[in-house]
Amino acid sequence: MFKNLYKYRYLLVEIVKKNIKLQYRNSVLGVFWTFLQPLLTTLVLVLVFSNIFGRDNKAVLNYPVYLLCGRLLYEFYSQSTKRAMRSVRLSASVIKKVYIPKYIYPISNVISTFITFLISLLVLVVFILYFQFFSDKPVHITGYAFLAIVPILILFILCLGVGLILSVLEVFFKDIEYLYDVFCMLLFYLTPIFYHVDQLKAAPAVKMALMANPLYSIVSMFRSCVLFGEMWNWHWFFYALGFSIAMLLIGAFVFYKKQDDFILHI
Repeated sequence: MFKNLYKYRYLLVEIVKKNIKLQYRNSVLGVFWTFLQPLLTTLVLVLVFSNIFGRDNKAVLNYPVYLLCGRLLYEFYSQSTKRAMRSVRLSASVIKKVYIPKYIYPISNVISTFITFLISLLVLVVFILYFQFFSDKPVHITGYAFLAIVPILILFILCLGVGLILSVLEVFFKDIEYLYDVFCMLLFYLTPIFYHVDQLKAAPAVKMALMANPLYSIVSMFRSCVLFGEMWNWHWFFYALGFSIAMLLIGAFVFYKKQDDFILHI
């Protein structure tokens, strides 16, 4: 699998470019939506939840930046896995005609979404700079901000693994597409995007269940580096990394075992 992926690396690059171009085709604003969409959704969420969850300065420090950190990472996970899930079926016409390693399609969709996600991080930079110079609630910028790449890469590995698994399931069970939409909506509320776990008046067992979500660890690591200017909790790191690698290995194994049967179902 890895040898073929290297062999077809140029094709992978071209598919990634095509995915990015198609994403904004026939759009008036084009790639500007990469900045505008997270900006508008963040502003809406800030208006709705700031009076409820944004008052505890010790927990969130700077609520708009706190919210945007979680929102950007969740949006990357949601969009990349959904596009990877549909990638094999949408490429059925090509798969039936020529030989191309089928896992190139889900992988290319995750990579193209990852690139647009990196561009959207500029919105976070703008937010941080604004509050740094024009607000009484500046972000604690330290050298740990450079370590923010670590949770981002862990999230990328997680998206690859989940995307491979979903792309296989979607070929055999098309209903998974609708079930996963519901799951992502549930995941949005289970991930501390607009709230802090310590702010919830819930039983310890409920809080532990929320923390079992790998996105909790990834988002918390990212916020520790970018927002609080401190080192992350190493329990988050080992849990998120172990879970992500496990999902990638499972996804690669499942895809490798089932890819020859795709032609019978697409």
